[in-house]
Amino acid sequence: MIKAVIFDLGRVIVPFDFSIGYRQLEPLCGVPAAEIPARVAESGLAVRLESGEIEPHAFVEELGRLLGFVLSYEEFSRIWCSVFMKPTLIPESLVEAISKTHRLVLLSNTNSIHFDMLRAEYPILRHFHACILSHEVKAMKPNPKIYQAAIAAAGFAPEECFFADDIADYVAGARAAGIDAVQFQSAAQIEAELRARGVI
Repeated sequence: MIKAVIFDLGRVIVPFDFSIGYRQLEPLCGVPAAEIPARVAESGLAVRLESGEIEPHAFVEELGRLLGFVLSYEEFSRIWCSVFMKPTLIPESLVEAISKTHRLVLLSNTNSIHFDMLRAEYPILRHFHACILSHEVKAMKPNPKIYQAAIAAAGFAPEECFFADDIADYVAGARAAGIDAVQFQSAAQIEAELRARGVI
């Protein structure tokens, strides 16, 4: 029996498109928007930020040097957070209903710049009983450590936890930890999966 539901955040709860931010940075740094993702990936800065290995202000300074922009922390944060969109992919009514009968946990590879904004701007997040965030536990999916943290936050055995993530490798990591996990396709699909397990 499923006693806890664990959801990923980006592209499961909240839609996002990083190209929105890259297009805003392009005229400020002179690097074509299409080239920014590769430069950021090669630097490892985003992974360090989401793993809690670098503080947000230092991240912005290093990224500025890498790409050649000069922005205040607040100016950069506004652009960095503009990538998230509304409405949510899963309706708040469904999340709220689950929270009334099951332990509800958020499990996300994220950073404090993004999550502070998301917590303030997306009321749906108030229904989660616990949030396991990569920058806080200093491990990113599919590292086993972050799944163990989610299981501990759920308070039940792995097989009593249901998890949905949009990335196949992260679903595989959850299954390796013993969690009942599926790859997110749509709200309707997740609702069907939850009904099949007696959650709703």
